[in-house]
Amino acid sequence: MTVTTAAPPPRADHGDPQIAERAATAIRMLAADAVEKAKSGHPGAPLGMADIAVALWGVNGGGVVHHNPANPSWPDRDRVVLSNGHASMLLYALLHLTGYDLSAADLAAFRQFGSRTPGHPEVDQTPGVETTTGPLGQGLANGVGFALAEKILAETFNRPDHAIVDHHTWVLLGDGCLMEGISHEVASLAGRLGLGKLICLYDDNGISIDGAVEGWFSDDTPARFRAYGWQVIEGVDGHEISAVSLALTEAKADALRPTLICCRTVIGQGAPTKAGGHDVHGAPLGAAEIAAMRESLNWPYAPFEVPEDIRAACDARPAGAALEAAWRARFAAYQSAYPELAAEFERRLASTFPADFAQTEEALFADLIAAGTVASRKASQLAIRRLAPALPELLGASADLTGSNLTDWPGAARINDGPAGRYLSAGVREFGMAAVLNGMALHGGFIPFGGTFLVFSDYSRNAIRLAALMRRRVIHILTHDSIGLGEDGPTHQPVEHAASLRLIPNLAVWRPGDAFETAVAWSAALRRADGPSALLLSRQNLPAQSFDGDRRAAASRGGYTLSARPQPRAIILASGSELGLATAAQALLDGEGIAVNVVSVPCLELFLSQPKDWIDAVLPPDLPRLAVEAAHPDPWWKVVGLEGAVIGMDRFGESAPAPELFAHFGFTPAAVAARLRDLLAK
Repeated sequence: MTVTTAAPPPRADHGDPQIAERAATAIRMLAADAVEKAKSGHPGAPLGMADIAVALWGVNGGGVVHHNPANPSWPDRDRVVLSNGHASMLLYALLHLTGYDLSAADLAAFRQFGSRTPGHPEVDQTPGVETTTGPLGQGLANGVGFALAEKILAETFNRPDHAIVDHHTWVLLGDGCLMEGISHEVASLAGRLGLGKLICLYDDNGISIDGAVEGWFSDDTPARFRAYGWQVIEGVDGHEISAVSLALTEAKADALRPTLICCRTVIGQGAPTKAGGHDVHGAPLGAAEIAAMRESLNWPYAPFEVPEDIRAACDARPAGAALEAAWRARFAAYQSAYPELAAEFERRLASTFPADFAQTEEALFADLIAAGTVASRKASQLAIRRLAPALPELLGASADLTGSNLTDWPGAARINDGPAGRYLSAGVREFGMAAVLNGMALHGGFIPFGGTFLVFSDYSRNAIRLAALMRRRVIHILTHDSIGLGEDGPTHQPVEHAASLRLIPNLAVWRPGDAFETAVAWSAALRRADGPSALLLSRQNLPAQSFDGDRRAAASRGGYTLSARPQPRAIILASGSELGLATAAQALLDGEGIAVNVVSVPCLELFLSQPKDWIDAVLPPDLPRLAVEAAHPDPWWKVVGLEGAVIGMDRFGESAPAPELFAHFGFTPAAVAARLRDLLAK
């Protein structure tokens, strides 16, 4: 599709080069003073990248970033990502100078408790920060997600002469980001997807914490990125603002390839005696060095003081207001020409469900009730098949395991074949996929989900953790959740993974015990707008369970009494495939006159967060408890107590058919019943 983009309001160039240079000095001094006051931080990169920042953000209305400091959430703004998040004072200084709601007092509170300027950028804490960065390389991956989201939304909503989605993603990154393996995963993917509105500026200073990187990082980075299919602009003097500006213009001219601009810089530029060495990377400069820096840079101002002419030159609010006003005029014309599309665009960015979503959920539960005995991964696919046509914002992915994760649906066009798709074949890139999905969730307009085997969640764990930290809705489909996957053996059989994921704050970990609970898990994950969810799903079939009452409401609490007996003597708790095992053991014990309740716990942390009266009703304090899960037992001790018991996996598995493994490791109805009898005999 050819889209004609309306020209933005005319923007001035940088004007007086001396003003631009003084603006860079202001950034350097704000960064140095903040780190010095905090007695902690990383001044080297902010000092070295100050000129790049001025070229990118501009003075006197110049620069290439389209943004409005008065409205950091303007939908068609450019996204700027600081992947080397330790350089946070570079970003904070820029936000302060360009007119965001970030005061000099906020800068002076750098790294202090409760401040708006934490040690590494955190989304939703500082206006203008688009993503939480710090773990190196993930900001680049988020940038790929931003650019991919922009491309798909543009293809979905733009019409000839009506471009309402037309923005760039700019990523600042350093040597550390490129050393991390995730940079390979996502840069390769970005090149294949032709993300032409992704432009990265590489701070090539040759220094990391341990010293000059040539001893451990001698890659031919430009050749590497050309091999990925990127446009690469080499040899840019990162301290020559006009040279960086020319490179930015050249980068924007290539709409078919992402661009890497390699900027040669000196770490700590401006520090008289420390520039160029690794000591400036992550430690305050010291009062004497800063005093000498003020003198050498002709900066006779107190800490956090910026002269009015520089403030006026850096203020991006007038230009930003004009840019947003022009976009809103275009959107008004779009609304007039395409009212239904405009309403759908606004709905998706507002993250609200379609008006008929409740009916979709009812149909979802009906589908999975009818499914009967199926693997929970298959039940999940049935859920996706119901949800995807009704939720156009639902975007799926899998790390080369689509046929095993069952994450696609009929008619799911692949993004790899064109920007109109909604399904991404991410290749064997679990970490990269998870971080890209984080970027798409941050961008807005999508509810992304991605699949891999549970055992490989270790690869993507840090991106899952960041989604939880950022409170973004990303859904992880993690299949083959136990020794039940069988013959692939212990390398592929997760043991500690459920327990490990449950340790991540704000991550909802669901391990449904049948198709119905899989519907509950999907519904909860979609409706959970303030954090990610992980759905741990079985390879093997799980029997459908019966329940007398409103099972949906009960299961939505994370734990509930599935099957009760009059005057029970004990409780068996279970999740996932072991729920059917627990009910079978209950039947055996019924024949012996031993009454036990079976409690299903599809989401342990959610259950433990319920009011005490619910927990006590499900787990009467005077009844002994036995938990059963084919995973590491540790999380269950907080539920069963020291007087209870757990049947779990505290060793690695074996390679054999699943039924043999379950029998060998004690996951049979007879073994559960025997353990329960032992518990009662204490």
